[in-house]
Amino acid sequence: MDNKSLTGTLSVSSAPHIVTKLDTAKTMQWVLIALAPAFIMSIVNFGVRSALLTIVCVAACAFFEWGYEKIMHKDITVGDFSACVTGVILAFNMPSNFPFWMAIIGCFTAIVVAKQLFGGIGRNFANPAIVGRIVLLLSFTTQMTTWPVSKVHPAVDAATGATPMSFVNLGATPKNLPALSDMALGFTGGAMGEVSAVAILIGLIILIWKKIISPIIPCSMIATIFVIALIYYGVKGGDYSALHMAMYHVLGGGAMFGAVFCATDYATSPNMKSAKLIYGIGCGAVTMVIRLMCSYPEGVSFAILFMNVATPLIDKYVEERHFRKRFGGEK
Repeated sequence: MDNKSLTGTLSVSSAPHIVTKLDTAKTMQWVLIALAPAFIMSIVNFGVRSALLTIVCVAACAFFEWGYEKIMHKDITVGDFSACVTGVILAFNMPSNFPFWMAIIGCFTAIVVAKQLFGGIGRNFANPAIVGRIVLLLSFTTQMTTWPVSKVHPAVDAATGATPMSFVNLGATPKNLPALSDMALGFTGGAMGEVSAVAILIGLIILIWKKIISPIIPCSMIATIFVIALIYYGVKGGDYSALHMAMYHVLGGGAMFGAVFCATDYATSPNMKSAKLIYGIGCGAVTMVIRLMCSYPEGVSFAILFMNVATPLIDKYVEERHFRKRFGGEK
């Protein structure tokens, strides 16, 4: 076969590269399905405002992707639903009372700045939704940290309150912390898609069942958070139960949501199994460094962004080590 004939039979595209019957559009549709339980719980806990904010973010992300590609005369890729997934994940990282116009700025940052300017899907250096969230957090700190409480919480009358991680950061005693059962169901203050661990766990099961993601990254990240918290509070002693606080750090904040839906982004996470393990452990370790040693109560987004940037180095190290071992030290 000559070069001309061979060229006509090959197609080179960006990530995700999945050897299944799923294409990018179907993959993103399954991710949206996996996000549905968290979406339902956000409405139960925070009301219809969370649904409206999600719709605004999805529409804005799809519009910015379409508009950028139209202006730049590129192929229109809105139909692959990746922009919709970014919109949902970004919305789920916000409080339900977050102003719409601010959310639209975050959508622009995520789609145009973090994704399209780097070449589009598969070429972004970091998870677009994570970049959008961090920009919003740094730009509109007050609005991004004013958390509505759950509408079904039995013990809270205020409209807004602290998140579980804020309670720890403020030095609350164990008896004043939210119950683990409330955190599992999502009956606490926080970002509207992150608060229900049960809903996120259902999404994780769906993604693993459909082989959309590998369990290595979320499991290693969550396990690292658990182990570090267990050791830290075991050494610290006092009124805190090490096991209780380890579970608290796993269920609280964005640990589970970030591990399942953000850290596993195809373009910004490693490829090989051992690299995924290093990456997941790194995400968990950086999260706990920020939570335990810094003044900021939460560190999941910053940890994932840090490890996104480190992904090429992790891939390079693991691949070189693999080939040296396989071919007897030859480069």
